[in-house]
Amino acid sequence: MKKENVLRDKSFSFALRIIKCFKYLQGEQKEYILSKQLLRCGTSIGANIREAEQAQSKIDFIHKLSISLKEANETAYWLELLYQAGYLDHKIYENIYQDCSEVLKLLTSIIKTSKQNSEH
Repeated sequence: MKKENVLRDKSFSFALRIIKCFKYLQGEQKEYILSKQLLRCGTSIGANIREAEQAQSKIDFIHKLSISLKEANETAYWLELLYQAGYLDHKIYENIYQDCSEVLKLLTSIIKTSKQNSEH
């Protein structure tokens, strides 16, 4: 039986939402440049979390999650920019941005706790 991993599951679901958002931006909004940026960073979050699961050390684990945190921050930036530029309506933006915020909070908490535990 697979162990439950909230961060892994949320980041995977978030990546799927980013892919759907990318398809919408390219298909409906005809936005091809910024949407690719969003796709790259939004799907990279979960990929780095998966890498962290196989980390060789606590330092490596923290490093890989820190990369995910940076990617999540960048994703939030592109979402805000796409919304402010009128490519995303308020409902879509609020919904996906909320998911991004949850992933950011989880990553921040896990990194902080991991750093504290490695000091002892």
